[in-house]
Amino acid sequence: MIKPIKWSNGKVRMLDQSKLPLKVSYIICSDYLKVAEGIKKLWIRGAPAIGIAAAMGVALGAQKIKTKGFDEFYKALQPIFSAILSTRPTAVNIEWAINRLKKLLLSNNNLGVEKLKTLLIKEANKILKEDIETNRAIGKWGAKFIKDGDTIITHCNAGSLATGGYGTATAPMRVAVEQGKKIQVIADETRPVLQGARLTAWELMKDRIPVTLITDNTAGALMKRGEIDLAIVGTDRTARNGDVANKIGTYSLAILCKEHGIPFYVAAPTSSIDFSIPSGEFIPIEERGADEVTHISGCRIAPREVKVKNIAFDVTPAKYITAIITEKGVFKPKDLYKIQKLKIKN
Repeated sequence: MIKPIKWSNGKVRMLDQSKLPLKVSYIICSDYLKVAEGIKKLWIRGAPAIGIAAAMGVALGAQKIKTKGFDEFYKALQPIFSAILSTRPTAVNIEWAINRLKKLLLSNNNLGVEKLKTLLIKEANKILKEDIETNRAIGKWGAKFIKDGDTIITHCNAGSLATGGYGTATAPMRVAVEQGKKIQVIADETRPVLQGARLTAWELMKDRIPVTLITDNTAGALMKRGEIDLAIVGTDRTARNGDVANKIGTYSLAILCKEHGIPFYVAAPTSSIDFSIPSGEFIPIEERGADEVTHISGCRIAPREVKVKNIAFDVTPAKYITAIITEKGVFKPKDLYKIQKLKIKN
């Protein structure tokens, strides 16, 4: 299984996903600004993975703070929090991870600064470990909806590269294969950055899971021909009512599934569910640079000075979603509130 990020010898080792599949290379981040750059430039991407990166970035930045008292230490962390929070606005996992670290610090403010620095490293690694366990649980719940012989379509990359190393949308596929089911995966290319072509197809081939790559606009034709049985996608942020923000094009895929009577599932770790917002209308949507659209691998494919609109995410309304698969179980979008009750009990 591919591991996109790890804490190693006091630094953060990050797989540079912008180079895949042509080159497998790692970037060693020795300060939090390098981690922030990695998140911003998509060296690491995927909601769970950038949540892990955010935690490790904070832990890394904390090591260089030269203060002794808690108040000064916590104050010195604020620019680090801000720098990492500003990298990508749509995925809630960055904010979730930083809030978790803040809570940990405030509840242990009686410890010395050096112990707090160690505690932050341990917590970042704990978030990584928990993410893998969470994804395996998502896989077990989701595999129940996959029958032997099914063909599954997925959008963008919500595999091991987008997480701590197992995947969200791909987790049910992995478990289904482990159960001996014969499946086929359809990965659409996912313009403009081609995460489906570069990443999903690559990692599934590495794991010997049968995968076929298509252009984004081929999905409807395959559905009309009866060649797709279900869709499973990931999410960067899910609102309280079950609306889901995911890579641009997810909304279109969901509508196609609805039209053709194909189940549309979302794999959503509870860390990516934002119960503070009532609907998808309140999810901030990231817009990125024009060069992602006008260029592929550094080669220009569009006229110079053409106007570009590069919306990175769209919101799929809950009415198009069959169910949301979490590590706590499977829920209809309207029943997500039950997860809060489960958290309270736990």
